[in-house]
Amino acid sequence: MSVPYAHAKILERFLLTDRVAVVTGAGRGIGAASAVAVAEAGADVVVSSRTAPQLEEVAARIRSAGRRALVVPADLSDLDNVAGLANAAYESFGRLDVVINNVGGTIPNAFLDTTTEYMEEAFHFNVATAHALCRAAVPLMLASGGGTIVNISSIMGRVSGRGYLAYGAAKAALAHYTRLAARDLAPRIRVNAIAVGSVATSALEFVVQNDDVRAAMEDATPLHSIGEAEDVAAAVVYLASPASAYVTGKVLEVDGGLDQPNLDLGLEDL
Repeated sequence: MSVPYAHAKILERFLLTDRVAVVTGAGRGIGAASAVAVAEAGADVVVSSRTAPQLEEVAARIRSAGRRALVVPADLSDLDNVAGLANAAYESFGRLDVVINNVGGTIPNAFLDTTTEYMEEAFHFNVATAHALCRAAVPLMLASGGGTIVNISSIMGRVSGRGYLAYGAAKAALAHYTRLAARDLAPRIRVNAIAVGSVATSALEFVVQNDDVRAAMEDATPLHSIGEAEDVAAAVVYLASPASAYVTGKVLEVDGGLDQPNLDLGLEDL
């Protein structure tokens, strides 16, 4: 009759009680869901994105979970701004334990419309921002006894599809950055990533509101559904918490079982 006791013990490993987390791109979608999720697991949270009203809504949900929230509206394409979030967390809450690099994204583009500047922008927004925050956070994490980093990558970092050249290349770089950083920072800081599939956020709103397109995407997905932001947030809690204490340098695929894109952009042969 020891099952309830054992069950309680394993659930404790998913807690982040009194830890401090920074979440970028936290105003909506996966970032907002992740910020609320780590708060519900016990963490105080620094949330940042461009839009203050959205952040205040997320902060209210964090506070309703009984945790503290610090709202930092900022243009996170500015590397000084994103790096500054680490010190903001430490100065406000006295420690830093978890970094969730969610900010990123690049609009699909045809090959000949993908300039070198566009490619550089994709790497800047998806990879350089993550490194800027990690580099600033690591000394503060070490001062707090260690920590965890979770990078939000994409299925397009491991499969091919027309139109995703810049985005896919940048997300593939972020996935391998995760593996390399994990070796550099072991054993005191763990680094993992999540390769996200199609998730119903504002980024896909123009698609999922079209019944025909949504149905086609669902049919092309083994689980026959579009993901929810909370599906990713649950994985974030796992990778950020002691539940994944023996996991580092890994990319967890939260994509409904996809092995190819489920959205055809309709780009014709050259």
